Amino acid sequence: MSAPTLAEIRAARERLKDKVRVTPTLTLPMGDLDRDWPGDADAIFKLELFQVTGTFKARGALNGMLALSEAQRAKGVTAVSAGNHAVAVAYAAQALGLSARVVMIKTANPLRVELAKSFGADVEFAEHGAAAFERVKEIETKEGRFFVHPFEGPGPVTGTATLGLEWIEQAPGMDAVVIACGGGGLLAGVAAAIKQASPSTQVFGVEPEGADNMYQSFEKGEPAKLAKVATIADSLGPPYSTPYTFGVCKQYVDRMVLVSDDAIRDAMRLSLRVLKLAVEPAGAAALAGVLGPLRDALRGKKRIGILVCGANIDAATFCKLVSP
Repeated sequence: MSAPTLAEIRAARERLKDKVRVTPTLTLPMGDLDRDWPGDADAIFKLELFQVTGTFKARGALNGMLALSEAQRAKGVTAVSAGNHAVAVAYAAQALGLSARVVMIKTANPLRVELAKSFGADVEFAEHGAAAFERVKEIETKEGRFFVHPFEGPGPVTGTATLGLEWIEQAPGMDAVVIACGGGGLLAGVAAAIKQASPSTQVFGVEPEGADNMYQSFEKGEPAKLAKVATIADSLGPPYSTPYTFGVCKQYVDRMVLVSDDAIRDAMRLSLRVLKLAVEPAGAAALAGVLGPLRDALRGKKRIGILVCGANIDAATFCKLVSP
């Protein structure tokens, strides 16, 4: 399968326009973030944390579910998630008048559990990821529900690509954009839209050191699978990459880099201090990449896009993560 075209992305945007928000951008001098930044540049933050579900995930879930047949809709949907995808599927199901049964990892952030329930989903819990996927398979088999994948396939990737198209139209002429990566659906979609609309814009992906499946996939030239995931950025922690999403990333992403959990914590503190935003670890990963491993690569660039992908985190967890 090929990556979504600009025509397909525009069509997806039209389908989603009444159900997702056009999120704002915020432009600041890079010197406000790092007084020692080399050169004169602007940071153009895409504030997707203001999306209706608190993250970008609503775009992909809705786009995929809008393609369901009437028979599939009647049986409802299911999903497995550490949190944000469950929230998005719950919201999309409510918006489309479907029932949703989602399986969440028992360690899911309490705010995400509360949000999924608030959108009407029936929430179950599993001990760990493997058990969650087993339970979802049971639900598919016994109840006939459609499984909404969190990141693989044209549906979620094209839906997420609407974010990239929206961003490049709001901020034309960006020299580079920096995007967090978990399973790769966000990175693939945004990269596909931005590279096709603005071929000269460089696209960089950022992963946690303890969840580097896409980084390893780029190294190996094929989707990789991790034996272990260990990062505070739980929503960037899928233990594997998938063929379609990896293929789109490989086509449009210039480079993958890794950041430590400590660097993510620093970026969370900086986001609170400068942007006045309390973001989840995944929402700070792109900023951590800009200020760390991408610093030299971004030297001399004038317009640097930084995606703030989400902020679904409760106060207690946020305070625990950012406290010295």
